[in-house]
Amino acid sequence: MANGKFIAYHRVSTAKQGASGLGLEAQREAVTGFLNGGAWTLVAEVVEVESGKRNDRPKLAEALALCRLHGATLVIAKLDRLARNVAFISGLMEAGVDFVAVDFPQANRLTVHILAAVAEHEAAMISARTKAALGAAKARGVKLGGDRGNLPKVARQGHAAGLATRQERAARRAADLAPIIASIRAGGVESLNGIAAELNRREIPTARGGTWSAVQVGRVLERGA
Repeated sequence: MANGKFIAYHRVSTAKQGASGLGLEAQREAVTGFLNGGAWTLVAEVVEVESGKRNDRPKLAEALALCRLHGATLVIAKLDRLARNVAFISGLMEAGVDFVAVDFPQANRLTVHILAAVAEHEAAMISARTKAALGAAKARGVKLGGDRGNLPKVARQGHAAGLATRQERAARRAADLAPIIASIRAGGVESLNGIAAELNRREIPTARGGTWSAVQVGRVLERGA
């Protein structure tokens, strides 16, 4: 039984849509059937006409942005509607958006396991190469080891990295909000209070899940939205 907010993403290839049985209506019916029976909200539906072999799909990027803005889950009818390669799924996971495939609901968890296995293998390979390089350096007489007494510097570096991560998240959210705010302005709303009210009317929460105020809108605009 489905619960929460969802953004539906449908991808169709016009040349194959009729013959494959994976047309737009079939995808809509599959998603509707999956969501039926729970306390769910379908916030938006995004349709893209594109080849599954390409990764640069603007409508999918739009759907992911909507998911982040609304705190929603991306729902698709079939797993192959999303991508046919692990690299793309990895990119999706890095986007910070949960997704579910109607025909294979376990794919979300399974994909994470697969990516973890791949990452673990790569980490082991990197570790092996690093050890080999250190061994070769030691054989050449290179003194190994670093300054272990400079903990304040390490702490400052950790703080800077955390700050950079927060700034990156804020910038990404501002970018997600940019087309939404632009559409609000195009409708004649220019004041910060007016934009905040419209964002609240559209049920788009703030980064912390609250309601918008003029001050918060101003901060987003300062970041380039």
